[in-house]
Amino acid sequence: MPFVHLHVHTQYSILDGAANINKLFSKAAEDNQIALAITDHGNMFGVKEFLETAAKFPNVKPIVGCEVYVAKSSRFDKRGKEDMGSYHLILLAKNLNGYKNLVKLSSNAFIEGFYSKPKIDRELLERYKDDLICSSACLGGEVPQAILSGDIDRAIEVAKW
Repeated sequence: MPFVHLHVHTQYSILDGAANINKLFSKAAEDNQIALAITDHGNMFGVKEFLETAAKFPNVKPIVGCEVYVAKSSRFDKRGKEDMGSYHLILLAKNLNGYKNLVKLSSNAFIEGFYSKPKIDRELLERYKDDLICSSACLGGEVPQAILSGDIDRAIEVAKW
């Protein structure tokens, strides 16, 4: 059964990842994996190296993504500690248009939403959602957080959104 890693942090996940991109592709090829995603935390700094390395491994399809930080309110809120909170969300580009939308989200996160971390919000995500695949991410995601707090109705509402 083919297996594909869709949540991978490289050395470009600042203070969070240490995986070397070349070693990731080498291992994926060795294990006959058909694809490999990059989903660094809050940035797309490793995408150039990721795609250049992928060209050396033609049997492993590169999937460009990012684990974005979604502000709990607005990306523009920068009043204090209460505005520093965010949820994690995995976004994967389906095609070139999805990649362009991911770039727009990432850029806006730094330009408009940076407050301790580069953040987007629901308004921005709705604007640039086309050709992106969304996953609930890790325990830091909004769906897992709702489940952990026992609010299953909220988890369902967020997942449907």
